[in-house]
Amino acid sequence: MKWLLITLACIQLSECLLYRVPLFKGKSARDVLQEKGLLEDFLKNHPYDPCSKFEQPLALDTNEPMINYLDLSYYGTISIGNPPQSFTVIFDTGSSNLWVPSVYCSEKSCMVHKRFNPKLSSTYPSKHQGVSIQYGTGAMTGILGYDTVRIANIAIHGQEFGLSETEPGGFFSHVKFDGILGMGFPSLAASGATTVFSNMMSQKLVDEPLFSVYLTRQQGQSGSEILFGGIDSSHYTGQIHWVPVTRDAYWQILIDRVTINGEVVACSGGCPAIVDTGTSLLVGPSTPIDNIQQGIGATPTYYGMYNINCNNLQNMPDVVFTINGVDFPLPAQAYTLQVCYWTAMGSCSSGFGVTGGYLWILGDVFIGEYYSIFDSGNNRVGLAKAV
Repeated sequence: MKWLLITLACIQLSECLLYRVPLFKGKSARDVLQEKGLLEDFLKNHPYDPCSKFEQPLALDTNEPMINYLDLSYYGTISIGNPPQSFTVIFDTGSSNLWVPSVYCSEKSCMVHKRFNPKLSSTYPSKHQGVSIQYGTGAMTGILGYDTVRIANIAIHGQEFGLSETEPGGFFSHVKFDGILGMGFPSLAASGATTVFSNMMSQKLVDEPLFSVYLTRQQGQSGSEILFGGIDSSHYTGQIHWVPVTRDAYWQILIDRVTINGEVVACSGGCPAIVDTGTSLLVGPSTPIDNIQQGIGATPTYYGMYNINCNNLQNMPDVVFTINGVDFPLPAQAYTLQVCYWTAMGSCSSGFGVTGGYLWILGDVFIGEYYSIFDSGNNRVGLAKAV
């Protein structure tokens, strides 16, 4: 999987990417901890950011606040059913299904999380159709049902969602969130399920057919959010640069080139990429990512990982992604993971990683630097400098 992170859904295995399958070279930090029997203890002892002295409570409003977990994953609270049953979910633009654990699942990964009980909801009819989604470190299988889903102050009636019956592999027993809410295009949805955002639009619950994402990149900092049907100008500075979606499955766009100190290090002829809230790193094919690691002075360590000297960030170059003719520089502070137990040892981790596929993934490392707007009405992605 990936560096102490979450693995999200891969619908089409020919395009399985980071967070959908473990396509990094070698073993990740999580794999090493798991093999040594230390992973479960680590996650138990670090339920939230270990550098933070408090957790910002969630509140329902016109936008949905999200918890920033170690700058590695972001999740918010939804509810399903009447009366409402609450769940935490990853809002994932790299997949399209909503699912949560259910009482039909007795595996550890379900038992340690909240489970939906259809018998407790007066508005639940089961579709009795199976659903199966393959994950990099496991999978979910179950059935599809319908019920009222509430996100922020939005109530979506008759929303299709998955109720897990099995979650093979045991991976989900280690994560803090309960389920996944896919924000990709309908064509990615397993079993032809109607996406949450499609229903928001068809039920006229949003002002505009778009949503926007703001991610904080400072551990313990509150303020991360997803806003449905609008754009929050307080979260960015300058103008919004619009980029056409080249394929409406993932939120796929085209990178013109990647440069360091004016020298092209990747994508010299252009390359496809997806803007993915469900991936914490910024990843691409092996050779160009290796070029970037070398260009920023990252040091290879065991299991394909790269370290960065935390005390040298001010001397490290920007990595510039040119997209639709506009430069989007990533400074060292943006592409460096500064989890406090690493920095205490003087070492940080590179936010760039390798995928075995051909698509680049502009994950949370990139989205944290650039406020991201997903405009399904105009088939485009908007990017603006986050503040």
